[in-house]
Amino acid sequence: MSADVLSEIREAFPATSPRRDESIRRAFRTLPSLERPRILDIGCGRGGPTLELARLSQGQVIGLDIRQCDLNELERAAAEAGLSQRVKAVNRSMFDIDFPDESFDIVWAEGSIFVIGFERGLREWRRLIKPRRFLVVHAATWLRPDPPREMLAAWRESMYPGTMTVAECADLVPSCGYDLLDHFALPEDFWWHEYFGPLQECIEGLRRKYPNDADAVRVLDEQQRNVDIYRKYPQWYGSAYFVMQRS
Repeated sequence: MSADVLSEIREAFPATSPRRDESIRRAFRTLPSLERPRILDIGCGRGGPTLELARLSQGQVIGLDIRQCDLNELERAAAEAGLSQRVKAVNRSMFDIDFPDESFDIVWAEGSIFVIGFERGLREWRRLIKPRRFLVVHAATWLRPDPPREMLAAWRESMYPGTMTVAECADLVPSCGYDLLDHFALPEDFWWHEYFGPLQECIEGLRRKYPNDADAVRVLDEQQRNVDIYRKYPQWYGSAYFVMQRS
């Protein structure tokens, strides 16, 4: 039952949102103009950002993920948007990317780099990027140093154990072979409106749906703990975009 509940939580969220698309546009517009670039979207999920990148760039976009159900949804959405000729879904792990070296003008990771780790992602994905082309990463970050012990412990257990501050992420960029062109943190209320607030509503609905299922209740209690910790310390946790050029 727990896996089903987690899936229901995941499916309750849309593939993207107006605020998220606006942040993608802001990051994309910091890049120099490229004529029909070839883009790899790593950890694309259901592909909301993938489609936005296709619209923004007028280029070819490959969405890479390991969940075939998500990739099927991306393909359906691309067809509905008239983008099937420029969007391709590929089922592959970010730990096993076998595209040739220097295949892409832009590599993009929208909230997925935590799976492999910020530094490892930067180092391993560099070979995929053409010389002097670009990597854009949207990563979970601490918005200020020294997060409270309670929050740090909870995040290490259940959310993003490798979270760093914005400054710590930025400091890693040159040693990984990039020039940092720009970086910006999203507003402090972004994650409440985009994730934790809707998650709270979803938890409440699922408690009504599964009141006597012990496995479901356990999962929902774990998710509630994450919401409660964020609500207590919202000024510490957030995310930021890092726009980099291969040096």
